Amino acid sequence: WLTAAGVSDDDVTDSTDFRLVAHEPSADWSAHAVVYEIFPDRFARSVPTAPTGADAPAWAVPCAWGDEVVDHGPLGPRQLFGGDLDGIVAHLDHLQALGVDTLYLRPVFPAASNHRYDAATFDEVDELVGGRPALDRLARAVHDRGMRLVGDLTTNHCGDTHEWFRAARRAPDAPERSMFYLDPDGGYASWYGVPTLPKLNWGAALVRERMTAVVQRWLPWYDGWRIDVANMTGRHGAEDRTTEVASLLRRAALAVRPDAALVAEHMFDASADLDADGWDGTMNYAGFTRPVWTWLRGPAGDQVDFIGVPGGIPLRGGVSAMTTMRAFAAGMSWRTLVRSWQVLDSFDCARIRTVVGSRERQVVAAGLQATLPGVPMICAGSELGLTAATGEQARTPMPWDRPAERDEVVHAAYRELFGLRSREPALREGGLRWLHADADTLVYARETGGEALVVTARRAPGPAVRLQARATWHGVHDASDLTPDEGHVELPGDGPSLRIWRVTER
Repeated sequence: WLTAAGVSDDDVTDSTDFRLVAHEPSADWSAHAVVYEIFPDRFARSVPTAPTGADAPAWAVPCAWGDEVVDHGPLGPRQLFGGDLDGIVAHLDHLQALGVDTLYLRPVFPAASNHRYDAATFDEVDELVGGRPALDRLARAVHDRGMRLVGDLTTNHCGDTHEWFRAARRAPDAPERSMFYLDPDGGYASWYGVPTLPKLNWGAALVRERMTAVVQRWLPWYDGWRIDVANMTGRHGAEDRTTEVASLLRRAALAVRPDAALVAEHMFDASADLDADGWDGTMNYAGFTRPVWTWLRGPAGDQVDFIGVPGGIPLRGGVSAMTTMRAFAAGMSWRTLVRSWQVLDSFDCARIRTVVGSRERQVVAAGLQATLPGVPMICAGSELGLTAATGEQARTPMPWDRPAERDEVVHAAYRELFGLRSREPALREGGLRWLHADADTLVYARETGGEALVVTARRAPGPAVRLQARATWHGVHDASDLTPDEGHVELPGDGPSLRIWRVTER
């Protein structure tokens, strides 16, 4: 049998069958993008110093741009470094040179923390990042360059200072009480039991009305949304409205923005929530991040957790990495896979450089991200080789004026690899065919009707790989031309390395 999970000699269930989805797909840009994740407080300032004294809100502890980020404890969400939206505008050249065409902006709604997932309102832009005029300027600058801007929305919860939640707690007969899971004794359901993040009740008509309005209101600025903790949205106890909510929000977005995209955050298996006329794709932590981490893990890997999974990062071979990628890809349609974000790291986990432990292996990881199906999502600063063992550490301000902290070799490799993805149709639109896997090597082809690019990724030196070939292989990235000898080509065994060839018929 041949299914999306590969060839099997045994009878198989229908769960990995190739899928055709009947509902309308989202716009093509959402499948062809190179996304760059920005944490607004830590990317860049448009003014020399962060707010101090009377200019800073009561919750904030102003910090100098070079101060150390606090990893644990109550100070973490209170540190304010002063990054703003105009600071992003000043660095758009950096992003375009990287091959980026889509900015993913973490939340900018007013809140009582630097991460702003505890929104106090969904109707305004925080003055700390420049307010709505600054979002106007950023959106205009991004769109004038032909780029896209994606916002971040918490559909699972809001903040305990949010106007809706305050209204719900003020009066027993307030209509907003239906929007939350409030107990008679004053308790309430929240995200992971964190009291500052009360959970929204999607069984309430008022939640549906107001949240669909939020989705629509900001689409003149945004081209789509990344949905925070989408796997929890609409789920509470025996309630499970997740796919219903996803479809509702998709229809609301498309009603005002036919080219809008909605990408959902899932840390684990997202297949049950996809291909249901809702989310266009997922942040593919389970089907991409984890297998890449386990294959390229360095010495520090046993001290880094994977999104809360205890025990460190196991070290596994290339066959395991390929099998895992195929298994998760088989749980969704191809068109959902190619609209899902392939994540090496984010502001919620360790940096890829810390996980793999070396410049060379980071470049291999970036090569996988740039050449496998799906949308690459680069976490701001990883292109400079920044390190971090946790998500909070990953939120270190960008070292624009600290050259000693920047790995320019990695930066150049990212520019080349993601620039190549932008130029090569096979890397954006081609199918995937696995050609070889062993402990230290992965080889695959990205193919369109007119051409094929073959990618060889090695985590370590080893024996050369000999593959059948009838055509000349022309080096595209870090590779010399290969001419078939008696119907075979021999792929170099040095590593870590990432090489790409273009295959043409004789």
